[in-house]
Amino acid sequence: MPKGTLRDLYIDELRDLYNAETQLTKALPKMAKASSNSELRQAFEEHLRQTSEQVSRLEQMFDMLEEKATGKKCLGMDGLVKEGAETIQEDYEDAVMDAAMIGAAQRVEHYEIAAYGTTLELARLLGEEEHVSLLEQTLGEEKQADERLTQLAEAINPQALETDEGRSDRHGEAGEGKRRSRTSSRHAA
Repeated sequence: MPKGTLRDLYIDELRDLYNAETQLTKALPKMAKASSNSELRQAFEEHLRQTSEQVSRLEQMFDMLEEKATGKKCLGMDGLVKEGAETIQEDYEDAVMDAAMIGAAQRVEHYEIAAYGTTLELARLLGEEEHVSLLEQTLGEEKQADERLTQLAEAINPQALETDEGRSDRHGEAGEGKRRSRTSSRHAA
């Protein structure tokens, strides 16, 4: 029998979020370790703490619904985590790696903001008021994390440019050095 209710969709979305956040708890320590900038590393470590709290909030919601949290793999987050892992493997200079890590992390944040926004509206429609406040809290944290990454990018990306300019001064050509093309291992959209 096919699932067809808005409540079924809501539970499915919560399971997707739960799996996404669980994947992130494994990916964030690797991102922190790959960061050379101490503020960026600290931001990843702080977001790991928040992500663990977000997992706990989702578990609370499943308890209230008397549903299991498991049963769905978030393919979107799986792809973003794999892309982040690929970024870590690149042979970038420190500041350039940090800029790449910020880009990967912001893609994750934007995905989460969209997913939590959708799920929050479903909770409102279904009258799940206790869930609404928990989801609003998490959505706010995701937006703050994105803003923090933007602030870090504004400080770190100019350092990455200086790295490029320093290399071009030493090598006589812009763009030489450790920069690699990342498109070869990604599929064309």
